[in-house]
Amino acid sequence: MTSVFADKDLTPTNVDLEKAIGNTFTLWQEMVSCAMAAGVNRSAEWAYSGAKFGWSFRVKDPKRVIVYLLPRKGFFKIAMVFGQKATDAIMGSDVHESVKAELLAAKPYAEGRGIRIEVRDSLLLEDLKKLLVIKHLN
Repeated sequence: MTSVFADKDLTPTNVDLEKAIGNTFTLWQEMVSCAMAAGVNRSAEWAYSGAKFGWSFRVKDPKRVIVYLLPRKGFFKIAMVFGQKATDAIMGSDVHESVKAELLAAKPYAEGRGIRIEVRDSLLLEDLKKLLVIKHLN
């Protein structure tokens, strides 16, 4: 499933985003605020990743992308990559077992394990915030 924003010539606006992801817009805003507040020198931007993927939103610091937010029709996904230290911290934390299972199932690459979690409601919101803190600390 690709982004609801596929036209490379049209950078999404907040109005476009709210219309596209509906009731999850406030959750999106909360995740962006949390990601920005978790570290210093953070920036946020829309990025077009080609026709296959469309537009995504990234929060990053000078060294790396912290979190990707991927808009879908009526919801969004959060994508993050965790190195081994962060993976170990997550596995030892109290985040939901489904998040841990997703992380363990992810193929390890040189940069770490990447996960994507659908956000359709606030059920995993606190766990996602914990992941941002763990990412920041590791």
